[in-house]
Amino acid sequence: MADRLSGKRVLVTQANDYMGPATIELFSAEGAHVISDESDLRPDGACENAVAQAGEVDILIANLASPNYSGIDAVDLRSDQWHTTFDMMVHPLHRLCQAVLPQMIERQCGKIVVYGSATALKGLKTVTAYSSARAAQVGYVQSLGVEVAPNNIQVNLIAQNYVENPVYYPPELKDNESFMKSLRRQVPLGRLARAEEDAKFALFLASDESDFFVGQAIPFSGGWIQR
Repeated sequence: MADRLSGKRVLVTQANDYMGPATIELFSAEGAHVISDESDLRPDGACENAVAQAGEVDILIANLASPNYSGIDAVDLRSDQWHTTFDMMVHPLHRLCQAVLPQMIERQCGKIVVYGSATALKGLKTVTAYSSARAAQVGYVQSLGVEVAPNNIQVNLIAQNYVENPVYYPPELKDNESFMKSLRRQVPLGRLARAEEDAKFALFLASDESDFFVGQAIPFSGGWIQR
């Protein structure tokens, strides 16, 4: 089978974090030329500069994460914590898409894949800032997806949870028996997803095989979300 991304230029944001490393490894193995951006995308002009430095972009992987501030009641949430989630995950998403879309529209071809969160699809206590920002990503993808679909550009989001990550699931947590019991109770599959499994889903959405997917927020959570 030929490489599924042969000749494609892929921009991956927050490349050293979250789903960046697994995505870069897999996409490179599938023939893509990967441009890894590790810059802070919060300052004015940062997203536009990242796209300009990348040059021609066939596929944008919007890998955006922030602290989740879990365990904080809404009434106790500080203003800076609320704003941080939007400044790291929502505003950069719009600015990246706004910067990359003109060239995709001109070519009448492109893919945008967002690594989102299943917390946007299920009410959870004490994560109001994080869940709200992730839900904003879903709304943005749904709207933008139908807007640019006539230009043969597909925009979709992976609504993930319980995916291996050293930040959210460090080794000491995975070795904790109470965590494993909670995992088996919460996730029908009873385990964390491997990062490469998630990257393979992103590969599908970034490839020509997913051309009929438009503006979707697709759960990837081992059954934690069912819809």
